[in-house]
Amino acid sequence: MPLLRIRTEIEDRPGRLALLTAALARRGANILALNVQVDAEGVVDEFIVNVPSRGTSADGLRQALEDAGGVRTAVVAASPHELIDEPTRVLSLAARLRAEPHALPEVLADLLRAGSATWVPAGADEPAPDVLTVPVGQRRAVRLRRPGLPFTATEAARADALIRAVLPGGGPRPTSRRVALRDGTEITVRPIERRDAAAVREMHERCSLESRRMRYFSAKPFPPPRAVELFCDPSHGLTLVAEGPDGSLLALAHLIHVLDPGVAELAFLVTDDWQGRGLGRALSELLVVLGRDRGLVELRATALSENARIRRLLTSLGGRTRRTEEPGIVEVRLRLDGRPVITGTGGRRTAR
Repeated sequence: MPLLRIRTEIEDRPGRLALLTAALARRGANILALNVQVDAEGVVDEFIVNVPSRGTSADGLRQALEDAGGVRTAVVAASPHELIDEPTRVLSLAARLRAEPHALPEVLADLLRAGSATWVPAGADEPAPDVLTVPVGQRRAVRLRRPGLPFTATEAARADALIRAVLPGGGPRPTSRRVALRDGTEITVRPIERRDAAAVREMHERCSLESRRMRYFSAKPFPPPRAVELFCDPSHGLTLVAEGPDGSLLALAHLIHVLDPGVAELAFLVTDDWQGRGLGRALSELLVVLGRDRGLVELRATALSENARIRRLLTSLGGRTRRTEEPGIVEVRLRLDGRPVITGTGGRRTAR
């Protein structure tokens, strides 16, 4: 029975995936593997299926999925080799790359099942859905091509993570670091600790009602003690504090885990007297670096539509603003794979 790899996007609502699987079942397709990936505007569901030798065509499957609500559906041939356990396959590729660093293009092609992979100079981008350029150090990059099956942001992050896991690095990143602001002032940024609970409360008390409203959508006085406990829990995400020269807390910055694969929520609060000095930008840029180190594909921030400052900041870093179903609230999405956003045609992409 022929094996096919199918990739489609669908609106993320309860029961939508069931519609896809039911549509495939009606066509006699047996699902052997399912993978969920983040792309430019939403989530891609990918299946490997086997189908009857007769009576089921790629066009028929594509039409069935589109009738079930899928958009930008791609159907290509697959092989039994693609059914190998994915973590095992990736670890094997990492081991091969350590033993054969010169084989990086071939390893990346194998990782993403690309048709071709070639060395190109750094910065030689070729924006196209089925072309992915992966930076390798400061001077070189590997260009991958996969006709008929566009690359997703998740795949770009996987390629970047494999390179950084195997190639020599600059040593572990410090847990605490000094950050210079535009006026030359140096502040310390470090992970939050339980002992910071009183200082977090005092920081919130120094923030104006307007600043707290912009952060929490209400004039919330300060987080309860149990919130600080949650901020310290690695399973919740990562929370950083910024300390001024006198040791007082100037800002909180968060990467909060969400259910979407490879995605975290970004949020921060800066005291009024330190706004407009570049602290928010410094924290945002640091969260981008740390998010990429953690293998994240995208950061998302929810903001009041009137909060022009945060919107300008995140869009200047490459974020894209989109409306939400709640009036007066927008979402800014910031991709971490370094690729430009390529908008397709047809269908509507929605958040997962």
